[in-house]
Amino acid sequence: MSIVLPPSAAPRSAYPADVLPEPVRRRLLELARGEAPVSAYLYDGRAAAARARELRAALPEWAAVHYAVKANSFPGVVRALAPYVDGFEVASRTELELALAALRERDGSPSGGSSPVPVVAAGPAKSVPVLTALVRAGIEAINAESLLELHRISRIAVAEGTTARVALRVNPAAGPVSAQASGSLRMGGQASQFGVPEPDVPGVLEQALRLPGLDVTGFHIHAASNNLDAAAQAAHLRRCVEWSTAIAREHGVDLRMVDVGGGIGVAFEELAGERPFDVSRFGELVARSEPPPGVRVVLEPGRFLVADCGWYAAEVTDVKHSYGTAFAVLRGGINHFQLPTSWDLVHNIAVLPVDRWPDGLPRPEAAGTRVTVVGELCTPEDTLLRDVRVDRVRAGDLVVFPYAGSYGWEFAMHGFLGHPVAERHLL
Repeated sequence: MSIVLPPSAAPRSAYPADVLPEPVRRRLLELARGEAPVSAYLYDGRAAAARARELRAALPEWAAVHYAVKANSFPGVVRALAPYVDGFEVASRTELELALAALRERDGSPSGGSSPVPVVAAGPAKSVPVLTALVRAGIEAINAESLLELHRISRIAVAEGTTARVALRVNPAAGPVSAQASGSLRMGGQASQFGVPEPDVPGVLEQALRLPGLDVTGFHIHAASNNLDAAAQAAHLRRCVEWSTAIAREHGVDLRMVDVGGGIGVAFEELAGERPFDVSRFGELVARSEPPPGVRVVLEPGRFLVADCGWYAAEVTDVKHSYGTAFAVLRGGINHFQLPTSWDLVHNIAVLPVDRWPDGLPRPEAAGTRVTVVGELCTPEDTLLRDVRVDRVRAGDLVVFPYAGSYGWEFAMHGFLGHPVAERHLL
């Protein structure tokens, strides 16, 4: 069995400490004065809000931005985004409750009825309790993944004496729609657990339109993630609108929503010159794809809105030299921040020096050399960064990962070995 490790960072060097915003450095050094070793996420809600404002301002009025809560579910971040997004995308009851709480704070009382709550829901295996909560909440759309799920929603809605708004999630066949969805993680155009295969859509729609308690409002087509190509992302949106319009007309669907999913990428090495997603260009191209009157196009950005609003910091508990390799060992690791290993990416760091150190203890260090950053777990897979050159890193210093605001705390292996989970703080 091969061990999965992130790719080598060579010949990269660690970022200088002043890459970290001054309030981040100040707060981390405050935490370092405590007795417990630092292992924490810091979030800046203002940074997330700025991203949301930027994207919303670039898009036409018929497009809606629904934040994908799975990317970062910290309540302070969700609340910070609420005034600047049109709604939320959720995949569990916990996420639904977070979204509803943020909407109540923003709007007063996001009740159902004739005006749906601006929430859409997705996920390949929604349980009956989850579906029941979604139906009761009166959300904008449950993105149904299968014929069985449509039947379950219908049965729940009838029992509740209501009508559930649903969109059919489609896994597009290899062709024009799926071809425009480029990115590092493909979820359409191939065999997967997500959605209804495109050839099966006519038969599923025929049954869905006859089921009681359902209002079929449109389609959900999410085919890829982390796309940095604004033109390709805009082309995906255009193809989704064209396809949905044609299928709705052919099968008698009263089309009101086309959900194109997420997919807008993040340049994890923007600090080293990687080109970020061009939001302005994306908005210009999207504006040319106006849907039919009364149809709203929903985007579900997650990572794009919150990646650069967070930093993961962990104290170096030891610096070890083994057969020519230097290791910075953290109070933390993939039990707190699994993304670099799972996504096979180089996620660079900054080293924040901490002067405080107990008298009489040796203080090992690595200076002017390449270092591999590892965690506290009893497995060599607990490796966050390999072969990055540092000016100096010492036991007691803090290793800080920028761009850790998305799929960080939420995506980690909290239970393995039972170490304390990383703290979370809002600046």
